[in-house]
Amino acid sequence: MNDLSIITIALLASAFAGGLALGALYILALWKTVNKLPDSSHPVRLMLGSFALRISVLLAAFYFIMGGHWERLAMAFAGFFVMKIILTRRLGINKTASLPGGTNGNCPY
Repeated sequence: MNDLSIITIALLASAFAGGLALGALYILALWKTVNKLPDSSHPVRLMLGSFALRISVLLAAFYFIMGGHWERLAMAFAGFFVMKIILTRRLGINKTASLPGGTNGNCPY
């Protein structure tokens, strides 16, 4: 391998890692916001403010990671979505908890 391809691979790997970090930041901030909603006196303001902050940070970071190369952006998106899948499965509904309507999480629809 020549030096150019090693550098390219390193940049793409770092873009993927950056996407993983952004995914973790975004999902954990969303999780924290949703957990604060029941105690909030202004839940709409909390949700909209949190969304505006999360999406602003996310877009600015993706733009920075991209650096004018669509390949880096694609790898950052891939890392973001991998982390989104991991965290939504980990933080999702407890399968043993009872859901509204008397179902237990094994709903067929």
